[in-house]
Amino acid sequence: MEDKDLAFLKQLVAAPSPSGYEQAAARVLRERLQGCADEVCTNVMGSVHGKLAGKGTAPSVMLAGHIDEVGLIVVHITDDGYLCFDSIGGVDAVILPGMRVDVHCKSGDLRGVVGRKPIHLIAPDDRKTVTPIDKLFIDLGLDGQKVKELVRVGDCITMAVAFEELGDGFAVSRAFDDKVGVWIATRVMEEVKAAGGSQGDLYVAGTVQEEIGLRGGETSAYGIDPYIGIAIEVTHATDYPDCNQRKDGTFKCGAGPVIARGPNINPRLFDRLEKAAQDAGIEYQIEAEPRGTGTDANKIQLSRGGKVAGLLSVPLRYMHTPTEVLCLADVEACVKLLTRFVLDLDQDADFIPA
Repeated sequence: MEDKDLAFLKQLVAAPSPSGYEQAAARVLRERLQGCADEVCTNVMGSVHGKLAGKGTAPSVMLAGHIDEVGLIVVHITDDGYLCFDSIGGVDAVILPGMRVDVHCKSGDLRGVVGRKPIHLIAPDDRKTVTPIDKLFIDLGLDGQKVKELVRVGDCITMAVAFEELGDGFAVSRAFDDKVGVWIATRVMEEVKAAGGSQGDLYVAGTVQEEIGLRGGETSAYGIDPYIGIAIEVTHATDYPDCNQRKDGTFKCGAGPVIARGPNINPRLFDRLEKAAQDAGIEYQIEAEPRGTGTDANKIQLSRGGKVAGLLSVPLRYMHTPTEVLCLADVEACVKLLTRFVLDLDQDADFIPA
């Protein structure tokens, strides 16, 4: 991965963007899209759209990755200055005690820690259970009056962790779900433009509020109204201890992109994505999705009178934790696969199931 592209990925994951608070990530995305898109806009939901006009009459394609992440929100401030909070999206309470966090306030960011009683003071029976979120609090190291001057109810909170390269070709960060998806979409647009453009219009959609109900994906699919919509996501890697591969499938980090197949996916689009991978010499994996997926592909498929929907994912370990792990080669392979798919589309492409 080139230095400038790695820097872009680091910027995206570092930008705080819990669902409903995506503005920082949106700014990073808009700035990058200005260099490749013919048009860049932000809708009233906060989703960012970039358009690269096509040269012909091939079907239009929207590549969607959501820019929101799971996080926390301030719900109460005690007189002593401790913050009570709730989750935005699916946050596992078991990981929170002892975590360093950033509280994003109007006056700037404040570092805090998630506190609870130490194990010495917890009753033996209570040690066997997960401390619920409403029994945790955030300590800013400030007195109550100062905290109430700086923090407001409704301020959002993210985990205070940074991107790091890990081992041999791996990386760890919070918010790979799904900053990596919109990174891939943007890189595809850059590669398509560098190749002289596509026959149909190409859109990048950085959607919002996916983690609380696929809300931005629904409005972006309706507003852009593409013929084809592909959600670019992360999926659960099952290559570490105690995963049930008989139930959840076999997905390995480093074994290539994961192409979804099932009722949520147009069968002819699946065939074309698989062929693009084969033609580009890309190793890939297939994931069975027996119903509507928990991704923007679900909303894309059902938009207006129906869309040609697809889902391409990067295998990810430890989803919705501050230490999400992926293989950078899988990320780059997604770019190559989708670039090949977009450039191969022509006006005769047929996606009616037959």
